[in-house]
Parts: sequence; C-alpha cells; structure tokens
Amino acid sequence: MNVSRRIAEPLIALDAPIKCHIVGIGGPGMSAIGRLLVEMGHSVTGSDVHESEVIDDLRQRGAQISIGHQESAVHGADVVTYSTAIPSSNVELVEARRIGLETRHRSGMLASLCAATRAVGVAGTHGKTTTTALITAMTTAGGLHPSSIIGAEVLGDNGNVHGDESLLIIEADESDGTLDVLPLSCIVVTNIDIDHLDYFGTFEAITACFAESIERTPGFVVLNADDAGSAGIVKSLGNDSRVTTFGWSENSTVRIISTKPHTDGTLVEVRIGDHTYRCALSLRGEHNAMNFAAALAMSVQLGVKPDVACTAAASFRGVARRFTERGDFRGSLLIDDYAHLPAEISATIDAVRSHPALTGRVVAVFQPNRYHRIATMADSYADCFTHADRIVITDVYASGTQKIDGVTGELVVNAIRNAHHDADVVWAPSRADTVAAVESWIAPGDICVSMGCGDIESFPDDLRGVLQ
Repeated sequence: MNVSRRIAEPLIALDAPIKCHIVGIGGPGMSAIGRLLVEMGHSVTGSDVHESEVIDDLRQRGAQISIGHQESAVHGADVVTYSTAIPSSNVELVEARRIGLETRHRSGMLASLCAATRAVGVAGTHGKTTTTALITAMTTAGGLHPSSIIGAEVLGDNGNVHGDESLLIIEADESDGTLDVLPLSCIVVTNIDIDHLDYFGTFEAITACFAESIERTPGFVVLNADDAGSAGIVKSLGNDSRVTTFGWSENSTVRIISTKPHTDGTLVEVRIGDHTYRCALSLRGEHNAMNFAAALAMSVQLGVKPDVACTAAASFRGVARRFTERGDFRGSLLIDDYAHLPAEISATIDAVRSHPALTGRVVAVFQPNRYHRIATMADSYADCFTHADRIVITDVYASGTQKIDGVTGELVVNAIRNAHHDADVVWAPSRADTVAAVESWIAPGDICVSMGCGDIESFPDDLRGVLQ
C-alpha cells in the first residue's frame, strides 16, 4: 500500500510567547518538544495516561500536566500538538478542533522549531538516535551550546538539552512523514534501508524522501559512503561542496581505519585529511563505529575540533535500549536492545559476539513489530540470526497497528527454518513460552540478547523472575 506523503502545515510563529498543549507529553519525543518550548519562554500544558519521572521533570520546569485526557485540558491553548500514536478520536483533539484551535501533528511543531533556529537533522533507517545524541555531546563539548530533540532516553548528561537557541540537533524520523516537512539547515543520512512500506509503498519512494530532504537542505550534508541504499544519492551529488562522507571507503571524508573491541566498548581509529584520531568508545559494535563517524563528520563541519569531538564521544554513555546490559542470570549476561530490522539485528548479534563476557553461546530473542511490517518483510529476517546459537521468536507486538489475519511471529520462524534447516529456532508466542525457551537452555558464560521495539524491554526482568 502506498499512501500520500505528509504535506507541510503552516508554521507556528515562535517569535512571541505562545501556549502549547501537548497530548501524550510523557513520551520521549513529545516531552523533548515540551521541554524546549518551556526553555524558550513559551507556556506548556500537557496530558498523559500515567505519571513518570519525565513528567515530574517537566512540571519542575514550569509545565502544567494532567493525568488522563479531558476536553477542558485544551481550553486556553494557542495550539495543540500530538504524535502519530494519538488517535483522531482522542477527546482533547476532538475538542480542540470543535472550538477552532490550531492543531499540529508532531512533525508540524518540529518544523516550527526548526524554522526558528539553525536545525541539524539526523535522518536514516538505522542509528538516528545514537548519532543525534553523539552530535549533541560533541557540539556541546565544542562550545556551540546546542538544543536537541532526541526520541529516546540518553544516558548521562547528553540527552535532550537546551542551549542558546542558535543550534538545534534533531532526530528526523521518516516513518510518519516528519522528515518530509522539516526545514533543515544541515542533514545527516546515516543509511537507507527498506522499512515503513505502509507509508512509502516502495523502496524507491523511501530513497526519494531522503533525496528530496537533501535537495531542500542549503547547508552541510553528511552521507554514508559504504551504504548501498545511499549510493545513488552519493553518486548524483558528485562534487557538491555541501557533502561530507563517512565510512570505511577510501574515498570517505571521515574514514574509519580500524576498530577493535575492548573491555568497555570499541576502539575506533579514523582519518580526516592527513590526521588520524583515536577514540575509545563506550559503545559496542561496528554499527556504532559508523554512528560515531557520522556524528564526527557533521560536528567537524559545524566547527568542532576533531580531538574535542573524540574526547566527548569517549565519555558518551549511550542511549537506553541500545545494547543495554541488564544484569546476570545464572552466570549469563542479559542484554536488551531496540534492534527490530534485519540489519540492526545482525549488527547487534555481531556486537554480542565481540563482548568479552561471552565464553559460551548466544541466544537471540526477537519480538517482531507491527503487523504490516511483518506481513511485507517476514522473509527478510531469514539470514540475520545466523550468528546466534539459539533463536527465540515471539508473537508480533502491534505498536498501534491493526491485526492482520495470518500474520504472526511464526512467519519469521518459518523464514529462518526455510533458509537454515539446522537452525535452533523456537516459536514462543507467549511471554511464558519465551521465558521457558531461554531458561531451559541458557548456561554460565552465555549471553542472551532480547531485541525489539515493543514490550520485550521487560523480558530480562521476566526471566529473572523464575528465580524468585
């Protein structure tokens, strides 16, 4: 199915104070908007379904937030903003439209924030969040005083920050059309892969989205020299003076020379011009070396000295649910990761293989995500688990999508079995089945990595629960 791409809504003027109500303000992306608006001097109200530390923090900053959705919450607002996760039937949205208030999808509010400053967008299929957070850390260390909007919790002090309003580092998501409407000054495209076919319809449409965003961007453009999906765009831009590339390729502007796992992460060596720089990342995996190189490429273009950027990256602790170690189970290590696409799963399992704690086997637990994704992409998961010793596949986590008859996690199981007849792959439709498939098999020295962007996050706790 191919749907119409998002059309830019009129910008909300932010040169004078406004009152913005945010529906679902507790989420990482929406709370970041609220925090930035408050710091810019605007009034923010919001609502969500439950209390959280994020909401407490916003209240301390001056936002007025109610728990539960009610019609009166939007009264007095100049604009009401919401994300794709909020249904059109939400009582606050219905009331806002009934009384004639301006309403904006999250993309529209982000576009207004981008228009009010110099915005650097980090786009791409994989690695956006980590790269956005790394650029934030690097530019902060370089004295550029950035603000940032990042769609996940960043560990340490490199999360959603507010600077002096001269520079905004923003994670630019293509999945719901946000990237289509952002007026960016500079852009990073980490890579281009197949995903969100419910929105784009074809891979060609996905590529066109990124190409059009680059075309609209007047400033620096950072592209992946190694990425097959980006190759056509890199070639079409030729010697465009805006473009900086990164990767292992000899022609990369920021070239990775070597990577080596170490006790706490990855040692990365990069070359920029005639100079070589080394960084001891507290991140694991070749994919994070690429995220680092992408962030370094943009930060240097923005004026940060390479050695300063590398020092900032060395102290960067990472992003929640990106290769997060979740403790021990019977002498084995549990790792939680957001990986949900084949390339991400393969990269994460490779990172597990390089972990110094691994003396035994690898068990990979995967929760497929979104019915339409699995309906169109199940076969593409056939080969991404080859470096795992046991594979446990759960049922599909809906993430707000409508159930499709016949679409279950067993489609992924069958794809793996058809391609690898000897694979130890277990179909575990319930959480109890998933726990049993790991608990009955895992041994000291093993590593269990659970992956997905749904409620699989709680799996390590559920597994440890069998000991209670």
